[in-house]
Amino acid sequence: MSASDLAPGSKLRHPKFGVGMVLSVDEKYYKIYFYDTEEVKTLGRDYDGFEIEEAKKPDYPILTQKDVEKAIKEALIQTSERAPIVPLGGKWIGGSVILNPGDEGLQSKEIPMDTFFHKVVMVREKLRVLEQNINNHSKLDDEDRVHLQQYITRCYGSLTTFNVLFAYKEDQFKGSGGKD
Repeated sequence: MSASDLAPGSKLRHPKFGVGMVLSVDEKYYKIYFYDTEEVKTLGRDYDGFEIEEAKKPDYPILTQKDVEKAIKEALIQTSERAPIVPLGGKWIGGSVILNPGDEGLQSKEIPMDTFFHKVVMVREKLRVLEQNINNHSKLDDEDRVHLQQYITRCYGSLTTFNVLFAYKEDQFKGSGGKD
């Protein structure tokens, strides 16, 4: 076994630092605790000056920090509350929503259409998560589930007004009638 294939727990001798134990491994480096100096040093895996005293071979694939970061990033993406990409209808791209107050002395509010649309889509996604939580809740009986589900269906129905913003019909809200 070469010095570049050691697993944590392996013992080796370095000409300057003495005997040490490999604490962790990444793509290019070992972190080694040296007993004589009581220090942790980071040394290249390709260093030829090591003398292996006790080699440990991993019985599992060695994960690098990049592997862990990639796994965390993928998990965050899968579990985040980001809405899926839902296209805005072409005629609305670049547009805005303007809210004018009834009192002429007050200032109106302008919101970019894509920002407004994103918020509508996020409401839809949060309703879907709520619906899943209700359906999978262990303490709700079927009657309670149906009762709460009716409220969610009514919410979808109230949001059908915004269907004109969606590029595709399959992305639109559907109320209890399913026709909107």
